[in-house]
Amino acid sequence: MASRLPLVAIVGAPNVGKSTIFNRLLGERRAIVDDTPGITRDRLYGIMEWRGHQFSLVDTGGIELSDAPFQKQIRMQAEVAIDEADVIVFVVDGILGPTSDDREVARILKDSGKPIIFCVNKVDDVIHIGLAHEFYSLSLGEPIAISSLHGVGIGDLLDKIVSLLPQLEEVESPQGTVFCIIGRPNVGKSSLANAILNEERVIVSDISGTTRDAIDTYFEKDGQKYTVIDTAGLKKKGKIYESIDKYSAIRALRAIERSEIVLLVIDGHEGIVDQDKHIISYATDLKKAIIIVVNKWDLVEKDENTMSEFTKKVRNEYKFLGYAPIVFVSALKGSRLNTLFDALKMVNEAYHTRVTTGLLNTVIHEATRLNEPPHFNGGRIKVLYATQVSTAPPTIVLSVNNPEWMHFSYIRYLENQLRQAFNFDGTPIRFVLKKRGKQDD
Repeated sequence: MASRLPLVAIVGAPNVGKSTIFNRLLGERRAIVDDTPGITRDRLYGIMEWRGHQFSLVDTGGIELSDAPFQKQIRMQAEVAIDEADVIVFVVDGILGPTSDDREVARILKDSGKPIIFCVNKVDDVIHIGLAHEFYSLSLGEPIAISSLHGVGIGDLLDKIVSLLPQLEEVESPQGTVFCIIGRPNVGKSSLANAILNEERVIVSDISGTTRDAIDTYFEKDGQKYTVIDTAGLKKKGKIYESIDKYSAIRALRAIERSEIVLLVIDGHEGIVDQDKHIISYATDLKKAIIIVVNKWDLVEKDENTMSEFTKKVRNEYKFLGYAPIVFVSALKGSRLNTLFDALKMVNEAYHTRVTTGLLNTVIHEATRLNEPPHFNGGRIKVLYATQVSTAPPTIVLSVNNPEWMHFSYIRYLENQLRQAFNFDGTPIRFVLKKRGKQDD
Protein backbone atom coordinates (compact mmCIF):
# COMPACT_ATOMS: atom_id res chain seq x y z
CA MET A 1 0.00 0.00 0.00
CA ALA A 2 1.15 3.58 -0.73
CA SER A 3 0.20 6.82 1.04
CA ARG A 4 -1.54 9.81 -0.53
CA LEU A 5 -0.69 13.23 0.85
CA PRO A 6 -3.65 15.34 2.03
CA LEU A 7 -4.37 18.27 -0.28
CA VAL A 8 -4.99 21.84 0.94
CA ALA A 9 -6.40 24.34 -1.59
CA ILE A 10 -6.21 28.14 -1.22
CA VAL A 11 -9.22 29.74 -2.89
CA GLY A 12 -10.86 33.14 -3.03
CA ALA A 13 -11.70 36.09 -5.26
CA PRO A 14 -8.90 37.75 -7.28
CA ASN A 15 -6.36 40.00 -5.59
CA VAL A 16 -7.05 38.99 -2.00
CA GLY A 17 -3.50 37.73 -1.48
CA LYS A 18 -3.77 34.00 -2.17
CA SER A 19 -0.40 33.80 -3.92
CA THR A 20 1.29 35.75 -1.14
CA ILE A 21 -0.16 33.32 1.41
CA PHE A 22 1.01 30.40 -0.74
CA ASN A 23 4.53 31.85 -0.83
CA ARG A 24 4.51 32.59 2.88
CA LEU A 25 3.42 29.06 3.75
CA LEU A 26 6.01 27.44 1.52
CA GLY A 27 8.69 29.91 2.56
CA GLU A 28 9.65 30.71 -0.99
CA ARG A 29 8.48 32.92 -3.87
CA ARG A 30 6.95 30.19 -5.94
CA ALA A 31 3.79 31.88 -7.17
CA ILE A 32 3.38 35.05 -9.21
CA VAL A 33 2.56 38.02 -6.97
CA ASP A 34 1.01 41.03 -8.69
CA ASP A 35 -1.61 43.68 -7.95
CA THR A 36 -3.46 42.92 -11.19
CA PRO A 37 -6.59 40.85 -10.47
CA GLY A 38 -6.46 37.37 -11.96
CA ILE A 39 -2.67 37.30 -12.46
CA THR A 40 -2.51 33.74 -11.10
CA ARG A 41 -4.02 31.98 -14.08
CA ASP A 42 -2.89 28.47 -13.11
CA ARG A 43 -2.80 26.27 -10.10
CA LEU A 44 0.56 26.12 -8.42
CA TYR A 45 1.62 23.25 -6.22
CA GLY A 46 4.01 22.65 -3.37
CA ILE A 47 4.73 20.19 -0.58
CA MET A 48 5.21 21.39 2.97
CA GLU A 49 5.46 20.11 6.53
CA TRP A 50 4.24 21.65 9.79
CA ARG A 51 4.59 20.07 13.22
CA GLY A 52 5.32 16.68 11.72
CA HIS A 53 2.38 16.76 9.28
CA GLN A 54 3.13 16.74 5.54
CA PHE A 55 0.62 17.89 2.94
CA SER A 56 0.31 19.19 -0.61
CA LEU A 57 -0.61 22.85 -1.09
CA VAL A 58 -2.34 24.26 -4.16
CA ASP A 59 -2.80 27.93 -5.08
CA THR A 60 -5.75 28.68 -7.38
CA GLY A 61 -6.70 31.56 -9.60
CA GLY A 62 -9.45 33.86 -8.36
CA ILE A 63 -13.16 33.14 -8.66
CA GLU A 64 -15.39 36.05 -9.64
CA LEU A 65 -18.68 36.74 -11.42
CA SER A 66 -17.34 38.91 -14.25
CA ASP A 67 -16.33 37.74 -17.72
CA ALA A 68 -12.73 38.96 -17.42
CA PRO A 69 -10.12 37.29 -19.63
CA PHE A 70 -9.45 33.70 -18.49
CA GLN A 71 -12.12 34.05 -15.79
CA LYS A 72 -14.17 31.09 -16.99
CA GLN A 73 -11.11 28.85 -17.03
CA ILE A 74 -9.90 30.17 -13.66
CA ARG A 75 -13.27 29.45 -12.08
CA MET A 76 -13.32 25.92 -13.48
CA GLN A 77 -9.78 25.24 -12.30
CA ALA A 78 -10.61 26.50 -8.82
CA GLU A 79 -13.70 24.29 -8.73
CA VAL A 80 -11.53 21.28 -9.67
CA ALA A 81 -9.22 22.16 -6.77
CA ILE A 82 -12.23 22.40 -4.44
CA ASP A 83 -13.49 19.01 -5.63
CA GLU A 84 -10.13 17.36 -4.96
CA ALA A 85 -9.07 19.18 -1.77
CA ASP A 86 -9.22 17.71 1.72
CA VAL A 87 -9.10 21.15 3.38
CA ILE A 88 -9.96 24.54 1.84
CA VAL A 89 -8.44 27.86 2.92
CA PHE A 90 -10.87 30.63 1.88
CA VAL A 91 -9.17 34.04 1.69
CA VAL A 92 -10.88 37.46 1.69
CA ASP A 93 -9.50 41.02 1.70
CA GLY A 94 -9.88 42.62 5.15
CA ILE A 95 -9.43 46.13 3.74
CA LEU A 96 -12.14 45.87 1.08
CA GLY A 97 -14.72 44.13 3.24
CA PRO A 98 -17.20 41.53 1.89
CA THR A 99 -17.76 41.73 -1.87
CA SER A 100 -20.16 40.05 -4.28
CA ASP A 101 -17.28 37.82 -5.40
CA ASP A 102 -16.67 36.75 -1.79
CA ARG A 103 -20.34 35.86 -1.40
CA GLU A 104 -20.25 33.76 -4.59
CA VAL A 105 -17.14 31.91 -3.44
CA ALA A 106 -18.70 31.35 -0.02
CA ARG A 107 -21.77 29.87 -1.69
CA ILE A 108 -19.63 27.46 -3.75
CA LEU A 109 -17.62 26.45 -0.67
CA LYS A 110 -20.66 25.82 1.53
CA ASP A 111 -22.05 23.56 -1.17
CA SER A 112 -18.77 21.58 -1.25
CA GLY A 113 -19.19 20.18 2.26
CA LYS A 114 -15.40 20.31 2.75
CA PRO A 115 -13.62 21.57 5.91
CA ILE A 116 -13.17 25.33 5.42
CA ILE A 117 -10.68 27.66 7.10
CA PHE A 118 -11.91 31.26 6.76
CA CYS A 119 -9.00 33.76 6.52
CA VAL A 120 -9.30 37.55 6.52
CA ASN A 121 -6.05 38.73 4.93
CA LYS A 122 -4.29 42.12 4.98
CA VAL A 123 -4.99 42.65 8.69
CA ASP A 124 -1.65 44.36 9.21
CA ASP A 125 -2.23 46.00 12.60
CA VAL A 126 -4.58 46.13 15.58
CA ILE A 127 -6.68 48.87 13.96
CA HIS A 128 -7.70 46.48 11.18
CA ILE A 129 -8.62 43.52 13.39
CA GLY A 130 -12.15 44.85 13.85
CA LEU A 131 -12.64 44.68 10.07
CA ALA A 132 -12.62 40.89 10.25
CA HIS A 133 -15.97 40.92 12.03
CA GLU A 134 -17.64 42.35 8.92
CA PHE A 135 -17.29 38.91 7.32
CA TYR A 136 -19.61 37.12 9.73
CA SER A 137 -22.31 37.92 7.16
CA LEU A 138 -20.83 35.18 4.94
CA SER A 139 -21.95 32.58 7.52
CA LEU A 140 -18.65 30.69 7.51
CA GLY A 141 -17.96 30.94 11.22
CA GLU A 142 -15.05 32.55 13.10
CA PRO A 143 -12.47 34.02 10.70
CA ILE A 144 -8.71 33.93 11.30
CA ALA A 145 -7.14 37.39 10.91
CA ILE A 146 -3.78 37.23 9.10
CA SER A 147 -1.30 39.36 7.23
CA SER A 148 0.40 37.27 4.56
CA LEU A 149 2.71 40.19 3.76
CA HIS A 150 4.06 40.48 7.32
CA GLY A 151 3.53 36.89 8.47
CA VAL A 152 0.98 37.79 11.16
CA GLY A 153 -1.26 34.85 12.08
CA ILE A 154 0.45 32.38 9.73
CA GLY A 155 1.33 30.03 12.60
CA ASP A 156 -2.30 30.00 13.71
CA LEU A 157 -3.37 29.25 10.15
CA LEU A 158 -0.96 26.33 9.87
CA ASP A 159 -2.08 24.95 13.24
CA LYS A 160 -5.68 25.07 12.03
CA ILE A 161 -4.77 23.37 8.75
CA VAL A 162 -3.03 20.42 10.40
CA SER A 163 -5.89 20.05 12.90
CA LEU A 164 -8.27 19.42 9.99
CA LEU A 165 -6.01 17.19 7.87
CA PRO A 166 -7.25 13.64 7.38
CA GLN A 167 -4.93 10.76 8.14
CA LEU A 168 -2.66 9.75 5.28
CA GLU A 169 -4.83 7.80 2.90
CA GLU A 170 -3.58 4.34 2.00
CA VAL A 171 -4.05 3.54 -1.66
CA GLU A 172 -3.37 0.26 -3.39
CA SER A 173 0.18 0.00 -4.71
CA PRO A 174 0.36 -0.75 -8.44
CA GLN A 175 2.34 -3.76 -9.62
CA GLY A 176 5.84 -3.91 -11.04
CA THR A 177 7.75 -0.83 -12.15
CA VAL A 178 5.28 2.04 -11.77
CA PHE A 179 5.65 5.05 -14.04
CA CYS A 180 3.42 7.94 -15.01
CA ILE A 181 3.33 10.15 -18.08
CA ILE A 182 3.20 13.91 -17.56
CA GLY A 183 3.57 16.96 -19.76
CA ARG A 184 1.72 20.02 -20.89
CA PRO A 185 -1.42 19.53 -22.98
CA ASN A 186 -1.20 18.07 -26.47
CA VAL A 187 2.39 16.80 -26.41
CA GLY A 188 1.17 13.25 -27.04
CA LYS A 189 0.85 11.72 -23.57
CA SER A 190 -2.15 9.53 -24.40
CA SER A 191 -0.63 8.57 -27.74
CA LEU A 192 2.52 7.48 -25.92
CA ALA A 193 0.46 5.42 -23.48
CA ASN A 194 -1.30 3.79 -26.43
CA ALA A 195 1.98 3.09 -28.18
CA ILE A 196 3.42 1.54 -25.03
CA LEU A 197 0.38 -0.68 -24.56
CA ASN A 198 -0.06 -1.25 -28.30
CA GLU A 199 -3.79 -0.98 -27.90
CA GLU A 200 -6.48 1.69 -27.59
CA ARG A 201 -6.89 1.70 -23.80
CA VAL A 202 -7.06 5.51 -23.40
CA ILE A 203 -8.66 8.34 -25.34
CA VAL A 204 -6.54 9.95 -28.04
CA SER A 205 -7.59 13.34 -29.40
CA ASP A 206 -6.05 16.48 -30.86
CA ILE A 207 -8.03 18.56 -28.33
CA SER A 208 -5.93 19.36 -25.26
CA GLY A 209 -7.23 17.76 -22.09
CA THR A 210 -9.50 14.89 -23.16
CA THR A 211 -8.56 12.16 -20.68
CA ARG A 212 -11.05 12.14 -17.84
CA ASP A 213 -8.91 10.62 -15.07
CA ALA A 214 -5.49 9.16 -14.49
CA ILE A 215 -5.73 5.58 -15.78
CA ASP A 216 -3.67 2.69 -14.35
CA THR A 217 -2.84 -0.11 -16.76
CA TYR A 218 -0.77 -3.15 -15.81
CA PHE A 219 1.24 -4.91 -18.51
CA GLU A 220 4.25 -7.14 -19.05
CA LYS A 221 7.04 -6.84 -21.59
CA ASP A 222 10.08 -9.07 -22.02
CA GLY A 223 9.41 -10.68 -18.65
CA GLN A 224 9.25 -7.32 -16.83
CA LYS A 225 6.13 -6.15 -14.98
CA TYR A 226 4.94 -2.54 -15.36
CA THR A 227 2.06 -0.26 -14.45
CA VAL A 228 1.67 2.87 -16.56
CA ILE A 229 -0.40 5.75 -15.20
CA ASP A 230 -1.61 8.07 -17.97
CA THR A 231 -2.11 11.61 -16.63
CA ALA A 232 -3.28 13.41 -19.75
CA GLY A 233 -5.50 16.48 -19.33
CA LEU A 234 -8.63 16.38 -17.20
CA LYS A 235 -12.12 16.53 -18.70
CA LYS A 236 -15.12 16.91 -16.41
CA LYS A 237 -18.83 17.57 -16.93
CA GLY A 238 -18.28 18.02 -20.64
CA LYS A 239 -15.95 21.01 -20.25
CA ILE A 240 -12.25 21.21 -21.02
CA TYR A 241 -10.44 22.17 -17.82
CA GLU A 242 -6.80 22.02 -18.80
CA SER A 243 -6.66 24.01 -22.07
CA ILE A 244 -4.43 26.77 -20.66
CA ASP A 245 -2.99 24.94 -17.65
CA LYS A 246 0.79 25.09 -17.45
CA TYR A 247 0.76 22.48 -14.72
CA SER A 248 -0.40 18.88 -14.49
CA ALA A 249 -3.89 18.42 -13.06
CA ILE A 250 -4.35 17.66 -9.39
CA ARG A 251 -5.12 14.06 -10.24
CA ALA A 252 -1.81 13.93 -12.09
CA LEU A 253 -0.14 14.96 -8.82
CA ARG A 254 -1.76 11.96 -7.18
CA ALA A 255 -0.34 9.79 -9.95
CA ILE A 256 3.14 11.24 -9.42
CA GLU A 257 2.89 10.47 -5.70
CA ARG A 258 2.12 6.83 -6.52
CA SER A 259 4.79 6.46 -9.20
CA GLU A 260 8.45 5.56 -8.98
CA ILE A 261 9.44 6.94 -12.37
CA VAL A 262 8.05 10.02 -14.12
CA LEU A 263 8.17 10.37 -17.89
CA LEU A 264 8.28 14.06 -18.79
CA VAL A 265 7.01 14.29 -22.37
CA ILE A 266 8.02 17.29 -24.48
CA ASP A 267 7.16 18.08 -28.08
CA GLY A 268 10.22 17.55 -30.29
CA HIS A 269 8.58 19.30 -33.22
CA GLU A 270 7.49 22.39 -31.30
CA GLY A 271 10.58 22.50 -29.12
CA ILE A 272 10.99 23.35 -25.44
CA VAL A 273 8.67 25.94 -23.92
CA ASP A 274 8.52 27.41 -20.41
CA GLN A 275 5.51 25.30 -19.49
CA ASP A 276 7.63 22.16 -19.82
CA LYS A 277 9.98 23.37 -17.09
CA HIS A 278 7.17 24.17 -14.63
CA ILE A 279 5.36 20.87 -14.87
CA ILE A 280 8.21 18.70 -13.57
CA SER A 281 8.65 20.57 -10.27
CA TYR A 282 6.26 18.39 -8.27
CA ALA A 283 8.13 15.23 -9.31
CA THR A 284 11.48 16.70 -8.28
CA ASP A 285 9.97 17.83 -4.95
CA LEU A 286 8.96 14.22 -4.30
CA LYS A 287 12.38 12.90 -5.38
CA LYS A 288 11.01 10.71 -8.16
CA ALA A 289 13.17 9.15 -10.84
CA ILE A 290 12.78 10.98 -14.16
CA ILE A 291 13.12 10.23 -17.87
CA ILE A 292 12.79 13.03 -20.44
CA VAL A 293 10.86 11.77 -23.48
CA VAL A 294 11.11 13.83 -26.66
CA ASN A 295 7.98 12.90 -28.62
CA LYS A 296 6.93 13.58 -32.25
CA TRP A 297 10.52 13.04 -33.38
CA ASP A 298 9.19 11.80 -36.73
CA LEU A 299 8.02 15.36 -37.52
CA VAL A 300 11.48 16.88 -37.06
CA GLU A 301 13.68 17.51 -40.08
CA LYS A 302 16.92 15.79 -39.17
CA ASP A 303 20.54 15.48 -40.12
CA GLU A 304 23.41 13.73 -38.34
CA ASN A 305 23.62 16.51 -35.71
CA THR A 306 19.92 17.07 -34.94
CA MET A 307 19.64 14.71 -31.99
CA SER A 308 22.85 15.86 -30.34
CA GLU A 309 21.89 19.52 -30.79
CA PHE A 310 18.45 18.94 -29.30
CA THR A 311 20.04 17.07 -26.41
CA LYS A 312 22.27 20.10 -25.73
CA LYS A 313 19.19 22.34 -25.68
CA VAL A 314 17.40 20.05 -23.24
CA ARG A 315 20.44 19.89 -20.95
CA ASN A 316 20.76 23.67 -21.06
CA GLU A 317 17.09 24.23 -20.22
CA TYR A 318 16.92 21.48 -17.58
CA LYS A 319 20.17 21.95 -15.70
CA PHE A 320 18.50 20.63 -12.55
CA LEU A 321 17.74 17.35 -14.39
CA GLY A 322 21.26 16.55 -15.51
CA TYR A 323 20.85 13.01 -14.16
CA ALA A 324 17.74 12.25 -16.27
CA PRO A 325 18.26 10.25 -19.48
CA ILE A 326 16.76 11.63 -22.69
CA VAL A 327 15.02 9.40 -25.23
CA PHE A 328 13.59 10.33 -28.61
CA VAL A 329 10.41 8.61 -29.80
CA SER A 330 7.44 8.89 -32.08
CA ALA A 331 4.34 7.71 -30.25
CA LEU A 332 2.26 8.02 -33.40
CA LYS A 333 4.62 5.85 -35.46
CA GLY A 334 5.53 3.61 -32.53
CA SER A 335 9.21 4.11 -33.35
CA ARG A 336 12.20 4.00 -30.98
CA LEU A 337 10.08 2.68 -28.10
CA ASN A 338 12.81 0.14 -27.40
CA THR A 339 15.03 3.01 -26.19
CA LEU A 340 12.30 4.04 -23.76
CA PHE A 341 12.03 0.54 -22.27
CA ASP A 342 15.82 0.34 -22.01
CA ALA A 343 15.75 3.62 -20.08
CA LEU A 344 12.90 2.43 -17.83
CA LYS A 345 14.84 -0.70 -16.89
CA MET A 346 18.06 1.25 -16.25
CA VAL A 347 16.38 3.99 -14.21
CA ASN A 348 14.34 1.51 -12.15
CA GLU A 349 17.54 -0.31 -11.20
CA ALA A 350 19.21 2.99 -10.29
CA TYR A 351 16.25 4.14 -8.19
CA HIS A 352 16.56 0.97 -6.12
CA THR A 353 20.37 0.80 -6.06
CA ARG A 354 21.97 0.13 -2.69
CA VAL A 355 25.71 0.71 -2.21
CA THR A 356 27.62 -1.07 0.51
CA THR A 357 28.90 1.12 3.34
CA GLY A 358 32.50 0.22 2.61
CA LEU A 359 32.34 1.20 -1.07
CA LEU A 360 30.37 4.35 -0.28
CA ASN A 361 32.93 5.59 2.23
CA THR A 362 35.80 4.77 -0.11
CA VAL A 363 34.32 7.01 -2.80
CA ILE A 364 33.39 9.82 -0.38
CA HIS A 365 36.78 9.89 1.34
CA GLU A 366 38.65 9.82 -1.98
CA ALA A 367 36.45 12.68 -3.23
CA THR A 368 37.21 14.82 -0.17
CA ARG A 369 40.93 14.01 -0.49
CA LEU A 370 41.03 15.10 -4.13
CA ASN A 371 38.94 18.23 -3.58
CA GLU A 372 39.07 19.65 -0.06
CA PRO A 373 35.85 21.34 1.09
CA PRO A 374 35.89 25.16 1.12
CA HIS A 375 35.52 27.33 4.20
CA PHE A 376 31.84 28.27 4.61
CA ASN A 377 29.85 29.92 7.41
CA GLY A 378 32.94 30.20 9.58
CA GLY A 379 34.30 26.69 9.24
CA ARG A 380 35.30 23.80 7.01
CA ILE A 381 33.05 20.77 6.69
CA LYS A 382 34.52 17.36 7.41
CA VAL A 383 32.71 14.23 6.28
CA LEU A 384 33.45 11.57 8.87
CA TYR A 385 31.24 8.73 7.73
CA ALA A 386 28.64 7.91 5.09
CA THR A 387 25.91 5.29 5.00
CA GLN A 388 22.98 4.62 2.69
CA VAL A 389 19.84 4.25 4.76
CA SER A 390 17.22 3.62 2.06
CA THR A 391 16.45 3.38 -1.64
CA ALA A 392 13.73 4.81 -3.91
CA PRO A 393 15.42 7.27 -3.99
CA PRO A 394 18.89 6.39 -2.71
CA THR A 395 19.21 8.27 0.58
CA ILE A 396 22.65 8.83 2.09
CA VAL A 397 23.37 10.09 5.59
CA LEU A 398 26.62 12.01 5.97
CA SER A 399 28.00 12.24 9.50
CA VAL A 400 29.81 15.61 9.64
CA ASN A 401 31.44 17.93 12.16
CA ASN A 402 28.95 20.78 11.52
CA PRO A 403 26.15 20.68 8.91
CA GLU A 404 26.13 24.50 8.70
CA TRP A 405 29.58 24.44 7.14
CA MET A 406 28.42 22.44 4.09
CA HIS A 407 28.16 24.58 0.96
CA PHE A 408 25.53 23.45 -1.57
CA SER A 409 28.15 23.32 -4.33
CA TYR A 410 30.15 20.75 -2.37
CA ILE A 411 27.10 18.53 -1.95
CA ARG A 412 26.70 18.76 -5.73
CA TYR A 413 30.36 17.76 -6.13
CA LEU A 414 29.91 14.72 -3.89
CA GLU A 415 26.77 13.77 -5.81
CA ASN A 416 28.67 13.93 -9.11
CA GLN A 417 31.42 11.71 -7.69
CA LEU A 418 28.85 9.13 -6.62
CA ARG A 419 27.20 9.23 -10.03
CA GLN A 420 30.55 8.54 -11.69
CA ALA A 421 31.20 5.60 -9.37
CA PHE A 422 27.78 3.93 -9.25
CA ASN A 423 24.62 3.42 -11.29
CA PHE A 424 22.47 6.41 -10.35
CA ASP A 425 21.29 7.35 -13.86
CA GLY A 426 17.80 8.81 -13.78
CA THR A 427 17.41 8.94 -10.02
CA PRO A 428 17.87 11.82 -7.60
CA ILE A 429 20.12 11.25 -4.60
CA ARG A 430 18.91 12.52 -1.25
CA PHE A 431 21.55 13.63 1.26
CA VAL A 432 20.91 13.98 4.98
CA LEU A 433 23.55 15.78 7.07
CA LYS A 434 23.93 14.51 10.63
CA LYS A 435 26.08 16.31 13.16
CA ARG A 436 28.68 14.10 14.75
CA GLY A 437 27.71 12.88 18.21
CA LYS A 438 29.87 11.57 21.01
CA GLN A 439 29.31 8.08 19.76
CA ASP A 440 30.96 9.11 16.48
CA ASP A 441 34.16 10.32 18.17
